[in-house]
Amino acid sequence: LLNEYIPVIAGSEVNDDPLQPLSKYAKNLIAQHGDDTPIHWVHRSERYGEKLATPDVSVADLIGDIDPIKAANLRLNFADEEVIHYGIIPRSNRGIFVINELPDLQARIQVALFNILQEGDIQIRGFKLRMPLDILFVFTANPEDYTNRGSIVTPLKDRIESQILTHYPKDIETALTITEQEAAILPQQQAKVIVSDLIKRLIEQVAFEARNSEFVDKKSGVSARLTIAAFENAVSSAERRSIIHNEAQTQVWVSDLAGIIPAITGKIELVYEGEQEGPYQVALNLVDKAIRAQFVNYFPNPEKQKKKRVVGKKSADEKPEEESMYKAITRWFDAGNFIDILVDMKDADKLLALYRVDGLFGLVKKLYPHANEREAALLMEFVLHGLASYSLISKQTIEGKIVFKDLMGSMVNLDNLNFDESDFNEEDYR
Repeated sequence: LLNEYIPVIAGSEVNDDPLQPLSKYAKNLIAQHGDDTPIHWVHRSERYGEKLATPDVSVADLIGDIDPIKAANLRLNFADEEVIHYGIIPRSNRGIFVINELPDLQARIQVALFNILQEGDIQIRGFKLRMPLDILFVFTANPEDYTNRGSIVTPLKDRIESQILTHYPKDIETALTITEQEAAILPQQQAKVIVSDLIKRLIEQVAFEARNSEFVDKKSGVSARLTIAAFENAVSSAERRSIIHNEAQTQVWVSDLAGIIPAITGKIELVYEGEQEGPYQVALNLVDKAIRAQFVNYFPNPEKQKKKRVVGKKSADEKPEEESMYKAITRWFDAGNFIDILVDMKDADKLLALYRVDGLFGLVKKLYPHANEREAALLMEFVLHGLASYSLISKQTIEGKIVFKDLMGSMVNLDNLNFDESDFNEEDYR
């Protein structure tokens, strides 16, 4: 079954083994030609069959049926075995056959699989064919308590030898491997758009946060398709921006994660509280939580710094470097300064805006002295998003741009902004 190539009698519909033929066609051919029977070699990539279980799947699709047109053309009697048109299962002989979403298969169709799994024989319109098919059957199904579309009949489940309960990736590294393997990123996109490890981890962290969110339905879960679609969207957003500004090469910025919002809202099912919050707001909160969770893996925890700003006293067990790590940045915003990051901003303009913030470049270079200009710029932007997620500065998304400013000043002037629900519509996150 696992050999790279296997010999098959030429013209056989069921991949007959030359040494153990099953079909009447193969037996007649061997009887006629003997050792000169023509064969061809089938690669393992061609020995895989798959069928999605849908309500319209019939026994003829899976096992086979009598073909009256074939009988007429060959002038055969309906009692002749050669009038049978084999279904996809016999045609997958000596290979692997998969039925996806097994509960969606009608019960009467599931019953038709009993003999194949247990006895190895198939019955087609009265033909009792003893065909010891050499097939590895694989069935997939979502948890029955979630699908509610059908069930696996007990005798069929009893004939399935092993049931493997899968789970979501338990760590970021495994999730990264799956996403990079499955994401459909074209070679020209890979050459044009650089995706750093930071961005990849942020996208994966969004899925982890969604699985732990009280707003997301735990029964429906959050599949790996979310991060795959989000990764593709992030790359597409960066590519679109580079085309608009005629840039030869760009990178995915943290601000480009606004482009993954549609991937999040399209892949999660919300509970009642989540519906009240709104899918877009839930998606934005998940991105912020992902930034907050990953920030401490790259920079010192701002929570300690925030407490020191409030208390105003030094702790004996803390290093002076950690105590003043973000002080220059927050002081710059406390002075009434602010920075606008447009979602479709040119890379050069974004660099100029980031370098305006006092202490931002120095902080990144101190912790990452070997980072090049592109990597340092991304980390600088990440610092602003991280500080906002820890409420050291404020962050507002307005009309396709992100505004960073002093947290206290933003709270004082909140009534003067005159924002309403219409200011935060779908267009703001595209």
